[in-house]
Amino acid sequence: MFTGIIENLGKVKSITKKESNINFQIQSTLTNQLKVDQSISHNGVCLTVTKINSNNYEVTAIEETIKKTNLGNLNIGSVINLERAMKIDQLLDGHIVQGHIDQTGECSQVKTQNGSWIYTFEYDNSKKNITIEKGSIAVNGVSLTVLDSKKSSFSVAIIPHTYKNTNFHKIIKGEIVNLEFDVLGKYIAKMYDIYK
Repeated sequence: MFTGIIENLGKVKSITKKESNINFQIQSTLTNQLKVDQSISHNGVCLTVTKINSNNYEVTAIEETIKKTNLGNLNIGSVINLERAMKIDQLLDGHIVQGHIDQTGECSQVKTQNGSWIYTFEYDNSKKNITIEKGSIAVNGVSLTVLDSKKSSFSVAIIPHTYKNTNFHKIIKGEIVNLEFDVLGKYIAKMYDIYK
């Protein structure tokens, strides 16, 4: 379980295919605080630390994860958002993020607006995921508030702090991002389908 408040940025140091899986070696200043078997959010994807070596650590993404997320698009040098699992005694500053990506989306527009940025993302609405105005969404693991909610798109406003301290400063038009829709909204949508 995560909050969507990014702790640190990581850099992909190596990518190794092993059968249908991909092993990623990540460099981060968080590495010395990690341990093997710990869950870490990588662009919103919950992955388990499998090895630690100096400033680098390794995680493995299975084929199903690669198909459903943007992890297969990463290259050596790619910058990713990192967050360690939430602690029960901490404040929930973002929203409840499970680390289970629902689908990817594509950045369709980036607008600068008086010191902040408005990003618009489009997604396939056939999967029945929804957003609502002022509701929560996680984009690449970042907890954000939805603006301009539509059937297959939404926008978010990014403040300078978030822009600088997450990989939003790397997102351009056409970029594929990981989307995790609000878990409460998913339960309500499922109940509606069952009981309508």
